[in-house]
Amino acid sequence: MTTEEKIFNAARIVFQKKGFAGARMQEIADEAGINKAMLHYCFKNKQLLFEAVFKNAFSQLAPQINAIFSSNETIFEKIKQFTHSYISFVIVNPFLPPFVIQEMNNNPEFVKNFFKNENSPNPYLLIDQIKKEIDLGIIKPMNPKQLVLDIFSMTVFPFAAQMMVKGILHLDDAEFNLMMEERKTTIAEQIINSIKK
Repeated sequence: MTTEEKIFNAARIVFQKKGFAGARMQEIADEAGINKAMLHYCFKNKQLLFEAVFKNAFSQLAPQINAIFSSNETIFEKIKQFTHSYISFVIVNPFLPPFVIQEMNNNPEFVKNFFKNENSPNPYLLIDQIKKEIDLGIIKPMNPKQLVLDIFSMTVFPFAAQMMVKGILHLDDAEFNLMMEERKTTIAEQIINSIKK
């Protein structure tokens, strides 16, 4: 394992436990088994490290999502695959949705530029397919972008507002994770049942 891989793995663990604000570079260095000087040599500050971890994690997710969007599967199958892939990914990287929201407020240019990247998930193939399947009478007439927003919202929100969801529903970590596993199928079923003609 390279030093960078050790740092990314350590940073994920610390950011997951402490969040961005609570994480300290010394803790990340200790978790990676390197000294703080080496960590600062690789990443000058915590913000740059977090952005690198964010890009590294999403570089693993984006190809999966783009493969789903560009496949020859039906829209129903794509919804099932998306909810399963995204939720599986965020269960392993739970710090990412709150970070995106934080960065949209604190560093909107980073998020904006990141999602302009050619390797970021591209929903337009999915949107075009939705239009075609509406024309074919497979799904109900609707604004395709609203459907894509529904799919993203229902999968992203519980992770982005995890503390609130746990508080309202009185869930501990194990119960929350179990609910998220269930949502891999329940979200897809709800959306598919609502759009089927």
